[in-house]
Amino acid sequence: MIRFLRGEYLYYESGAIVIETPGGIGFRLFVSDTSSLLTAQEGDDIAVYTYMQVKEDGMSLYGFADTEALALFEQLITVKGVGPKAGLAIMSLGTPNQIKGAIAAGDAASISMAQGVGKKTAERVILELKDKVSVIPGEIPANEGIAPAPIPGSGERGEAVIALTTLGYSKKEAEAAVGSVPDEGLSAEEYIKKSLKFLL
Repeated sequence: MIRFLRGEYLYYESGAIVIETPGGIGFRLFVSDTSSLLTAQEGDDIAVYTYMQVKEDGMSLYGFADTEALALFEQLITVKGVGPKAGLAIMSLGTPNQIKGAIAAGDAASISMAQGVGKKTAERVILELKDKVSVIPGEIPANEGIAPAPIPGSGERGEAVIALTTLGYSKKEAEAAVGSVPDEGLSAEEYIKKSLKFLL
């Protein structure tokens, strides 16, 4: 079982990052939308904690920046109806501590915001994990629920960055171009159009 990888960050593709180990092997790892791994630049040396799913039709790797996130993910997928994809969708809602806070508070509405996770599944997550998660006090403002801070790789700006890298621009160029657009609240397409003016 592959449990940890260290290597060079190559690129992002459809919910996953690709890294190359010193031995020259490229691994694709599915990551959450809020993972700090998405802040890495091309060529950076990164360390990733992994969960490996083995099925009849193939194998998949899921990557996490630290053991806390990995442990929470593994707790989530023990719940009936929560597979790795749904687990990653829940992880995309915020930081591990924010998600634990929502579970501990019995906030099924926040958990059910995850793509592919319905109300019943969210309630099951809370029922089975409420007494198993440990929240770090003081990190989550009272009654705030899950409100993840936008980071590179998520939101409309993040989608625009990804689209520009598929057009052949480096991640650094794409981030600089999207960052040069002062307007907020635009669609990904609008960010792309304005960014291309900066690049051309």
